[in-house]
Amino acid sequence: MKQPSEGSSPVAPIPRYRRTFAGVLGGLVGLLALSVIAGVLVVAPLAPAIAIGGHAASSAVSLFDNMPSYLEIDRLMLPTTIYARDPSTGQEVELTSFYDQNREPVAFDQVSLVMYDAILASEDPRYYEHGGVDIMGTTRALIKNAQGGQTQGGSSISQQYVKNVLVQRCERDAETVYETNEAGETVVDENGATVVKMTRDQVLQQCWLDATQADGVEGYERKLQEIRYAVQLEQKYSKNDILLGYLNIANFGGTTYGIEAAARYYFSTTAAQLTLTQAATLAGIVQNPNTFRIDRAQGSIFGGDGTRYNKAADGSVDDVTPGTLAGLDTLLADGTITPEQYLAAGDAYSATKGRELYVLDRMREDGRITAEQYVAAAIEPITPALQLPPTRCGSSAAPFFCQYVVNTVQSDPDYASAFGATPEDRQKSLTREGLNIYTTLDWSLQNASQDAMHRYAPETVAGMSFGSASVSIEVNTGRILAISQNNRFTEDRDLALTDPVYSSLVYAGDMMHGVSTGFPTGSTFKLFTLVDWLETGHTLSDSVNGTLRAIPRLRDRCAGTWINRENHVVRNFGGAAGYVGTPLQFTAQSLNSGFLGMAEQLDMCDIENVAARMGVARGDGDPVDLDGASSIIGTNNIAPVAMAGAFATVANNGVYCIPRVIERVVNADGTELPVPGNRCSQAISPEVAAATAFALQGVMRPGGTGSGGNPNDGTPMLGKTGTHENIQTWLVESSTRVTTAVWVGNTTGYGDVFRSFYNGRALSTIRLPMTRDIQAAANQLYGGSDFPAPPANLVRRAAPPPRPGPAPAPGPDQPPDGNGNGNGNGNGNGNGNGNGNGNGNE
Repeated sequence: MKQPSEGSSPVAPIPRYRRTFAGVLGGLVGLLALSVIAGVLVVAPLAPAIAIGGHAASSAVSLFDNMPSYLEIDRLMLPTTIYARDPSTGQEVELTSFYDQNREPVAFDQVSLVMYDAILASEDPRYYEHGGVDIMGTTRALIKNAQGGQTQGGSSISQQYVKNVLVQRCERDAETVYETNEAGETVVDENGATVVKMTRDQVLQQCWLDATQADGVEGYERKLQEIRYAVQLEQKYSKNDILLGYLNIANFGGTTYGIEAAARYYFSTTAAQLTLTQAATLAGIVQNPNTFRIDRAQGSIFGGDGTRYNKAADGSVDDVTPGTLAGLDTLLADGTITPEQYLAAGDAYSATKGRELYVLDRMREDGRITAEQYVAAAIEPITPALQLPPTRCGSSAAPFFCQYVVNTVQSDPDYASAFGATPEDRQKSLTREGLNIYTTLDWSLQNASQDAMHRYAPETVAGMSFGSASVSIEVNTGRILAISQNNRFTEDRDLALTDPVYSSLVYAGDMMHGVSTGFPTGSTFKLFTLVDWLETGHTLSDSVNGTLRAIPRLRDRCAGTWINRENHVVRNFGGAAGYVGTPLQFTAQSLNSGFLGMAEQLDMCDIENVAARMGVARGDGDPVDLDGASSIIGTNNIAPVAMAGAFATVANNGVYCIPRVIERVVNADGTELPVPGNRCSQAISPEVAAATAFALQGVMRPGGTGSGGNPNDGTPMLGKTGTHENIQTWLVESSTRVTTAVWVGNTTGYGDVFRSFYNGRALSTIRLPMTRDIQAAANQLYGGSDFPAPPANLVRRAAPPPRPGPAPAPGPDQPPDGNGNGNGNGNGNGNGNGNGNGNGNE
């Protein structure tokens, strides 16, 4: 894979050129001659030839002289490339690229001499002799246009370079035009939508026509302006620099721009290593790129009846227009080649072959190749060796991580200084600005993560919308090291809607970063009740009434006290009985009734604030909302990356670091752009963090609900399991260095993960070995140390609480098990709190 160039622009600026006397004279003669031509042609369509007088000619010359003479050479539109570091070499390796124009500019000595010969012989054989304009060719074109025909050829390389600069400017600047009223305000229709006057494609097409193919008066005025620019261009830049600029900007079909990209795409080589035949083919393509392109095996030219021409070899040249293969016709007629050689040479991409033969003939006539070289190249078939450039996340080896990066570029407001303030600016940054985006991806951990995902999680499950995602975060920086998902990646919306194997949604992310609204977290959310418990002066050894009972009310100073008017009982996972115990016990065993007993002594508003301080919001961006007993044990939809960040806060001595995937950004000039680095702040006190970590370590030890996810490699681990009803399961675990969050469940709907199996495992259990294997790789790569000892005042037993009363018997309308009867938040997909008839939250 190509390596990024830093510290200098990918395109060296065109240096100033000191003109020779001959060059200056050529330019002056060109201006003088063209002024005279302008004087004749500007009035030719407007009056009979006999009426042309001195005053009219003089006015036309003035018009020409007053045309803008300076054309700013804009920076080329360049691909933006995303990189990830290869840990084995320390080198940044291309993950993928995004572009409107696939281009890789090269220096003059990085193009083979035969390519220069081919383009000059076919496009501008007197290039090094004129001052920017081939007078004879241009005069012929202007006269033809003045007589009422379309703009003709005859443009010099300098003129073609000017035209390409103007066309690229069209692509760069074209934007949708909206209808406005007399006050200049945008007009909206009856549905409130802005009224489009011209789409971007229409604006682009009009601009392209204005720059290239206008007829009549506009045609020759455009040609004269092009000439004016070309002559002045040659007074500023050297011939070599203009020639190179043309080859770097020219289109070679589709989104392939520039000679290097064309050589790589069509022939899997470089511009420096092009052969004679390859160079002649590319020089032929540039004359009409989308007609002569050779990457359409079924044909690049459509007939009126839909028949396709200029296609891969099919054993016949019967469909070739007479005269297309004139060069081969001559060689066959004079006996130089056999009919078999004729067919082999002319069969594939016949129209392009005809253009290639023209280029070869011009090279022979100019003495750039010998007759023998001409024949050898003429009988060589066009044989593409297509090398598709890596583009977009579908070509990436880490597609869902890649898409998280793309969503950050396009949507995250914290990156406006690097990528722009508007959606249009963001898109241009992604596809045109030639940025190098260096990410936080750790290839070793990413590979381990994807391997574990593919090992334990199926791509689809019959009868349910199954999904799974994992994310690993560096504890003390927030750097996202790996993201994996059970789907295959696609940006084809129709495919994603019809085949559940495919998705472009990043389930590890929230709406901004993954176009996903998260999932109910189950008991992983108990973290925030535990932290609030410790912050409000309680200890891990306090005796709490965790019996199975109806919680009559929960305080909420923000939204008002919640009252359990229907006297519902939130059940424990698996029908477990409650008991009077300690938060330390409740955490290890994930006892719902125990945490509800703790919440009864707290304020739900404080728990919400704890979650916010630890970086947690709902997947749709709204604050966490606790609206009753069920919500205490995890009904809010939250993204896995947010939960990973919260648990990393505990592992990082209470310091929360905002998760991020972008390390740095370097623009096309080699300048590093400002992007957020480590954004870390103290969210909870180190003492509370240490006590919380102490409790969460019990989850990962034998007897704890997360013990099956412990790598047991000697690295101290903390964690928390979570199950929402029978539809979502979680495990979040962490060392002091890396946190991993794994979600397994339903993307939409209510499929039962306890009754569905893959490779002999219930889907409800695969989170354990998956997280174990990913975290084992993280521990091997990053290590981990002991968590700080908890302060004694947060561990010791406090005074006993009042004796609990007996648990009420279930009423006739109460479910025997479950998570209450709320209809919940869902994932925009029905994944709410359940109807009180499931397994409850673990």
